[in-house]
Amino acid sequence: MTSPLRALTIDLGAVAEAGAVPFGDLSNAINHPDALCWLRRGEGQLGFGEVARFEGTGPERFIEAEAWWKRLTLDADVEDPLQHPGTGLIAFGSFAFSKTSEYASRLVVPEFVIGVRDGRAWATHLTADGSRPSERELRAAVVRWTSPVPLASLNGARLAVRAGRLGEQRWMSAVASGVRHIRAGELEKLVLARDVVVEDDGGIPRERVLRRLASAYRDCWVYGVDGLVGATPEMLIQVEGRTAQARVLAGTLDRREADGEGPGYAERVLAGSAKQRHEHQIAIESLTTALEPFAAALNAHDEPFILELPNVYHLASDVKAELADVEGHVPTPLALVNALHPTAAVCGTPTETAGALIRELETLDRGPYAGPVGWLDGAGNGEFGIALRGAVLEGRNTARLYAGCGIVEGSLPEAELAETWAKFRPMLEALGVER
Repeated sequence: MTSPLRALTIDLGAVAEAGAVPFGDLSNAINHPDALCWLRRGEGQLGFGEVARFEGTGPERFIEAEAWWKRLTLDADVEDPLQHPGTGLIAFGSFAFSKTSEYASRLVVPEFVIGVRDGRAWATHLTADGSRPSERELRAAVVRWTSPVPLASLNGARLAVRAGRLGEQRWMSAVASGVRHIRAGELEKLVLARDVVVEDDGGIPRERVLRRLASAYRDCWVYGVDGLVGATPEMLIQVEGRTAQARVLAGTLDRREADGEGPGYAERVLAGSAKQRHEHQIAIESLTTALEPFAAALNAHDEPFILELPNVYHLASDVKAELADVEGHVPTPLALVNALHPTAAVCGTPTETAGALIRELETLDRGPYAGPVGWLDGAGNGEFGIALRGAVLEGRNTARLYAGCGIVEGSLPEAELAETWAKFRPMLEALGVER
């Protein structure tokens, strides 16, 4: 860059006002195949184009990304009369799960952003050449980026699902091996993932996949950063001012297993299961232990609740913290991500033991699967979910899907395999595969 970034945010008004914006639900504005995306219940941010990018690998990827972002924000010229979370300077991010991954973790600063929060819409234009558009030009750009376009059909003549790098039998053997390590006292919990590949010779229209996910999984955070797309129910960390929140999930029941079982069945099976409660408690303790050094106050639900999604039920707990002020500064979203990732919900415990065993038993590079994905702004706000229920688009016709399960002493390989198929279902359906 030859000059500092410039950002101009304008208020588009209340979404409910007639004519205020050319969309109601922001998911209706996902018309561009390369849109950066972070949405939940029709609100969030969409990004278009690109003015700056960070990429890095290795164990220092979060620290290096934070240093890059701090330099960028320090020099930036920002005009932001709204000063809401997500306005002004913003970047979308996706990070590799593993410190050993070859996947390039990234922050992407878009050229243009449309956002909705609490029913109010805004637009931000960002440049790296010192130019600044007029408000009239900005409003015209909103119409251009959000105007409906015909969406490509999802499936061609041939649609196939095949095994990925780790087939079903090998993965069940890995689960059995993991259980043996747990019973030997080497660790308490291990999370093992596998992949499947969907091929569509008609091409995979990324924007249509995102719109399907946003429609079907409104209580999840729908994300899209480059080739990574999905709808996660799990929030690693959400920062607004000095308040941080997280949503922890561990314990899963396929909704199809609950069909016809009457009300309260999910609660009886999940909350009433010693195995599921044990797995959930490990995940909660993992997050709160890592978050505590950054918090002036911290609280979590005494009892987990049942999170109902279209494909599964989860045991869930919300954690809230008031961030500590250290020498006039509160920790940034990326500093918290660096401290929290990976949690026991996606890795296991103890972390180092589980991570080494994952590399040994999975024999695949998870890439961004189960890594942090989300956004941050120049004011210190941000949201990073865990990249679950997602896929990596590999070229025009191929998507690689990932799903994993928490393995504890009582885990059965066949049951865990069935759980992975339940977790694949959101992406399979979004890709037009019925299973």
